[in-house]
Amino acid sequence: MAEDKKTSNQMWGGRFASGPDAIMEEINASIGFDKKLYAQDIEGSIAHATMLAKQGIIKDEDLEQIVAGLNTIRDEIESGKFEFSRKLEDIHMNVEARLRDMIGAAAGRLHTARSRNDQVAVDFRLWVKQELQKTEKALTTLISAFLDRAEEHAATVMPGFTHLQTAQPVTFGHHCMAYVEMFGRDRLRVRHAIEHLDESPLGAAALAGTPYPIDRHMTAEALGFREPTRNSIDTVSDRDFALEFLSLAAICATHLSRLAEEIVIWSTPQFGFIRLSDAFSTGSSIMPQKKNPDAAELVRAKTGRINGALIALLTVMKGLPLAYSKDMQEDKEQVFDAAANIELAIAAMTGMVRDLTVNEDNMRKAAGSGYSTATDLADWLVRELGLPFRDAHHVTGAAVAAAEKKGTDLAGLSLEELKAIHDGITDDIYNVLTVDASVASRKSFGGTAPDQVRSQIAYWRDRI
Repeated sequence: MAEDKKTSNQMWGGRFASGPDAIMEEINASIGFDKKLYAQDIEGSIAHATMLAKQGIIKDEDLEQIVAGLNTIRDEIESGKFEFSRKLEDIHMNVEARLRDMIGAAAGRLHTARSRNDQVAVDFRLWVKQELQKTEKALTTLISAFLDRAEEHAATVMPGFTHLQTAQPVTFGHHCMAYVEMFGRDRLRVRHAIEHLDESPLGAAALAGTPYPIDRHMTAEALGFREPTRNSIDTVSDRDFALEFLSLAAICATHLSRLAEEIVIWSTPQFGFIRLSDAFSTGSSIMPQKKNPDAAELVRAKTGRINGALIALLTVMKGLPLAYSKDMQEDKEQVFDAAANIELAIAAMTGMVRDLTVNEDNMRKAAGSGYSTATDLADWLVRELGLPFRDAHHVTGAAVAAAEKKGTDLAGLSLEELKAIHDGITDDIYNVLTVDASVASRKSFGGTAPDQVRSQIAYWRDRI
């Protein structure tokens, strides 16, 4: 018999010396991470107890003891005096057990007309809602940083790229405003997510509701929700709010990663468009000349973790029957990790945008490279000579070839050389071949002309 026990323990592994019970405790306990929900759990319990007393389901004296006990527990947790127990599985049972130690039988009345299923749903929704509100503020700060840089550089010329090849001149302010639009959409997604989740699960109980005469509208209002949820089965099985948070976080992280990539490229000596402050750079352990854009690279890398969290929770939820399943315990760690990382990434990027130095001379020099005003030549041929655009495109291509052969830019071709390509060209053409003229001409709504950039800045300052 002793040999059987020894063999069994070896099969379970050295960590689980006491056999299956230890393994079950290890896989079942969530207190290691869901203790993060303590404030929401206590807030939900106080709202629930207050409603129970108002409805005559528990006595007022029980309510007084419960609320006082829960407030004391909150203080104990925040001061580090509270002892969490893995044997009590989760934050709900840890709080309830401590409450029973403090006030006795009255603590047992707190769980009347609710289940851990709706309790965890309300805790988690509250936490995600509060995190979304923090994310909205962080995005607003990042957008403000971009607006400041855009206003400062509304007329600073730089190359615009497609395929990372010089395409047309733009302004750095216009480029900054592209990120304002991107992060503005992220901010709107956050607002929509808050609107979608703004329903209280409390009172759905295990899955079927409760026979007690509860007032779910009262608890919803007390917890700051717009209204209670309308189907008890969906309520306890829904994690759309967590998925939506992860989804918008993944999209935002993608935007941050694209920006991080540009910062990495632009800060290289080969580009030299910007210089990062020392606060967001590090040196090399062997190469003293190096200044590495580590903060940007780490922001770029965070996207993988956040995308992974989204895929993980989608996979957890994809095959679950209604209503609650224990699989859903795997929802929180992914969200907690993604929330921490998106918050850090936004803060780091805000700091980089505010602190970076723009090298206007290098940007201007690069803006004229690669025959970036070729499209302006084609447009002039259409406007002034009435050529069909495709014909103008062909003429411009011939001009680019001639300039390339001569080793100059388009403005370096003489009028005679241009007339040899098309005899209708006049010296007025030189008014459109500079990068400043090119940028100034792009006056269409949302274009790169400095006045258009300033107009969009004013729009966004009003909007945020």
